[in-house]
Amino acid sequence: MKKVIIGMSGGVDSSVAAILLQKEGYDVEGLFMRNWDSLINNDFLGNPNLDENICPQEQDYNDALDVCNSLGIKLHRVDFVKEYWDNVFTYFLDELKKGRTPNPDIMCNKYIKFDYFVKYAKKLGADYIATGHYAKLEDDYLKKAHDLNKDQTYFLSQLSRKQLENVLFPLGDIDKKEVREIATKYNLITSNKKDSTGICFIGERNFKNFLKNYLPSTKGDIINIDTNKKLGEHIGLMYYTIGQRKGLNVGGTKDKLFVVGKDLHKNILYVAEGENNKYLYSNNCIVEDVNFNCDLRPTKLNAKFRYRQQDIPVEVEYLDNGDLKVSYDNVKAVTPGQACVLYDNDICIGGGIIKEVRKDTEKLWYLL
Repeated sequence: MKKVIIGMSGGVDSSVAAILLQKEGYDVEGLFMRNWDSLINNDFLGNPNLDENICPQEQDYNDALDVCNSLGIKLHRVDFVKEYWDNVFTYFLDELKKGRTPNPDIMCNKYIKFDYFVKYAKKLGADYIATGHYAKLEDDYLKKAHDLNKDQTYFLSQLSRKQLENVLFPLGDIDKKEVREIATKYNLITSNKKDSTGICFIGERNFKNFLKNYLPSTKGDIINIDTNKKLGEHIGLMYYTIGQRKGLNVGGTKDKLFVVGKDLHKNILYVAEGENNKYLYSNNCIVEDVNFNCDLRPTKLNAKFRYRQQDIPVEVEYLDNGDLKVSYDNVKAVTPGQACVLYDNDICIGGGIIKEVRKDTEKLWYLL
């Protein structure tokens, strides 16, 4: 009997994934990862859980333990607090310092769930590892899940072919509704538990206050990019992302204002009126830190520049330095620091991080 170590998060997805693995005849054991310590990591400002009797992470462990006990599964526990800080959270802060919009969930998968977790699982004798991600592995290709609304291949785009070896995604062929139904049938404590939100393994935080624990915020001018007039004051460039409308606290304009750019050196936040203003649109970008999980290299592909974004037809040029030039037809709010994930129909071939955003051959100066 093949042994599977499944990442048990204390949520409904991993709970049901464990059930499905048992049904398939695997010897299943769970592994709970603790990746964040509020006390060690100075996580005080913006943390809504400080006065609770038990922190959400410990409650997740208790829920995972309850599920494993009810299924007759052994649950292991491991701390990757330092590894998460060094490989994921430091990256997150560094990108914010650069004025970019990072995606820590992608790096969490690359460095924690499919690296340190896998190494630890192998010490426990794992033949396979499994997670509750909505994704498929078919014919050695990473493919979109049956439930396209929950598909998480976007977050798996930085995984190498090696990292995807001996990995099982039990939820690839079912939808979220069925997952809830299975959990209810088995009377699991997680059956009606809300999906986790917020920063990967950290959870819900008041983002502005949370960042004050780690990064100094410097106020600066909010400038209308068309008129060059000062409209107000921002609280720190790291708190804003391209295309953002809410939270600007600026009034007196005829139309809604949107964030369209940043000047890190002058500490200026640029805004423009109207959701269809020209500054939000581009037609190509340069993508760095490119990862491929297969040998497919078509020039005509689809891309997602944000999670749950509709597939966008693109043409890809593979540059000599390893970067990509990705061209598209007038797409809104393509943002430096975010992931560009590439698809050949339903196959996710990999992706990279958006370095520059352009119109034709010119880099948009107001985008970092």
